[in-house]
Amino acid sequence: MKEILHKKLNVLQATAICGNDISSSCLYVSALTIIYAGQYAWISLLIVAVVLFMFRRIYGEVVGAIPLNGGAYNVLLNTSTKRLASLAATLTVLSYMATAVISASEGMHYLHSIFESLNVTIATVVVLALFTGLAILGIGESAFVAVIIFLTHLVTLSLLVLASFWFIMNNGVETFHINWEMPIAYGNIKTALFLGFSAAMLGISGFESSANFVEEQEHGVFPKTLRNMWAIVSFFNPVIALLLISIIPLAEVGAHKESLLSYLGQTAGGSWLAWLISIDAVLVLCGAVLTSFVGVSGLLSRMTLDRILPNYFLKQNKRGSNYRIIISFLILCISVLFATKGHLESLAGVYTFSFLAVMALFGIGNLLLKFKRRKLPRPERAKGIVVVIAISCIITAFVGNMKLNIHSFYTFLKYMVPSLLFIGIMLNRVIIIRLLVEVLEYFYRPLRKMVILSNRYLQKLSVEINSQEFVFFTKGDNIAILNKVLQYVEGNETTKKLKIVHVKNDASNNEALIKDLEVLDRAYDDIDIEYLEIEGVFGPEIIDELSKKWNIPKNFMFIGSPGNKFSYRVSDLGGVRLIM
Repeated sequence: MKEILHKKLNVLQATAICGNDISSSCLYVSALTIIYAGQYAWISLLIVAVVLFMFRRIYGEVVGAIPLNGGAYNVLLNTSTKRLASLAATLTVLSYMATAVISASEGMHYLHSIFESLNVTIATVVVLALFTGLAILGIGESAFVAVIIFLTHLVTLSLLVLASFWFIMNNGVETFHINWEMPIAYGNIKTALFLGFSAAMLGISGFESSANFVEEQEHGVFPKTLRNMWAIVSFFNPVIALLLISIIPLAEVGAHKESLLSYLGQTAGGSWLAWLISIDAVLVLCGAVLTSFVGVSGLLSRMTLDRILPNYFLKQNKRGSNYRIIISFLILCISVLFATKGHLESLAGVYTFSFLAVMALFGIGNLLLKFKRRKLPRPERAKGIVVVIAISCIITAFVGNMKLNIHSFYTFLKYMVPSLLFIGIMLNRVIIIRLLVEVLEYFYRPLRKMVILSNRYLQKLSVEINSQEFVFFTKGDNIAILNKVLQYVEGNETTKKLKIVHVKNDASNNEALIKDLEVLDRAYDDIDIEYLEIEGVFGPEIIDELSKKWNIPKNFMFIGSPGNKFSYRVSDLGGVRLIM
C-alpha cells in the first residue's frame, strides 16, 4: 500500500491540539475544587501540579524509548500482553468519547447563555459533525484551527488574571480574609485537601493526548508539549483559584459553579470580560472536541494495525486521514448523547475514572519498561520511586472520586464492561470461530446444507487469520531467549508461521543456533518455524526490503531490545515491535 506523507506538527501546533483539552479545565476545575476544599483549593491544585511534574518524566521516558502512537496502549503492548494493552486502549477511547460529548455540550451551554434560543442538543451534534469534517481534512488543518483557539484562550485567561489583580489592588483583600476564616465544609484540612485534590485531578485530563499522536510530531517536539501543558495548568489553575477566593465570597461559588469564571470576569472587569470568557469557553471546549478526534484516530489506527480491530478501519483518504475511524467515533458520540438525553452527569463518571485509570496504567507501563527493557535507549529516565509515588497519587485520586460519587463509578463500569467484551471478542475471534464451527456441526443433520456452507466460510476465515507470517530478527540468541520469543508469539499472536532471520556480515558458524531451532520446531507443533540467514547489516533498509519481498507488514516483525550501541532509534525501524 502506498504510504501517504504529510507534514509533521511543530511545537505550537502539537501543544495547541492537546493543550486545548488540558487548558479548558480551568473553566470547571476551580469551582469544583473550591466546593470540596474551600479556601484551600489553590493548595490542592498546586499538589496536582507536582503530580503532573512527575508524570512529565514518566511520559518522556516511555515515549522517548518507544516513539509510536498509542500512549498507554503502546507501552503496554511492547512490555506486556495484548490483553493488558487493550484494556488501556479501551479506557482511553472511553475517555475520549466522554471528553468529546461533554466538551461539545458544555460549550453549547455557554453559547446558550449568550443566545437563549439555541437548541443545545442540536448545536452539540453540529459541533461534533463540524470537527469530524475538520479531522477528516487532515491533522494540518486541524492544527491550524487548534492554534487559533489555543492562543485566544491563553490571551483571555491572561486578561482575566490581570483584571483580577487590578481589582484586588483597588479593593483590597478583605474578601480573602473573610473566606480564609470560613469553617471547613468537610471536617478538617486533611479531608478538604484530599477531596479537593481528587476533584482537581480532572484538571490535567488531556495530558495523555500528546502521546497518542507522537508520530505526527516533528522530532523533539513531544517533551516540549509536556513541558508547555505542565506550565499552563501549574500557573493558571492555582492562580485563578486563589483569585477567586480573594474576590468571590465562598457562599456564592455554588450558585455560579456552571460559569464561575464568567462571574469572576463580571465582578473584576465588567460585562465585556464576562462575555469574552463565555465566547472563549465555547471555542476552547470545541478545541477539546478536536483533541479527542485527533487522539482517538492515532490510537485506533495503531490498534487496527495490530489486528485488534478489523482492517476496515485502515482505509485512508488523500490527506492521510483514517476517515472510517473518525466517522465511527462520531456515530458513537452522537449515540451516547441521545442515549443520555442530553443529561451528561452520568458521562462525567466515565470521563473521570477512564482518565485516571489510563494515567495509572501508563505509570505501570513505565515500571514494566524499566524492568523488561533495561537496555532500550531513552533520552531521559524517571526514578522508580517517583513513578511509584505518581501512581499512588493517581490511585488516591481514583479512590477519592469514588468517595465523592460512587454512582459515577457504577456508571463507568456500565460503559467499560461492554467495551471490554467487544475487545475480548476481537482478541479471541479465532477461538470463537472454532466454537461456532463446532456448534454448526452439532446441527449438521437437520441443517446440512447450511452447516456445510457456513463451515467452509468460517474455516477459510480462520485459515486467513492464521496464515499471516511473522518475523523475528535474531542476533544469534541462545535457546532460552528463542524459547521466550516463541512463548510470546504463541500466547499473543494468531499465526502458524514464524520466520527466524539472522542478518550477518561475517562468515560466522551458526550450527548451534540451527540445532536449537530444530529442537524448538519439534516442541512447538502449532508453529511452523523457518530459519533464514541473510548477508548484510541489520537496519531500516533491510527491514524495508524484506517487508516488501515477503509482503509482511513491519508491525508483524519483532526484535529484542537493542542496546546503547545500536545505530538506530526504534521509530526508525518503521513500527517493528519489541518483544524481548
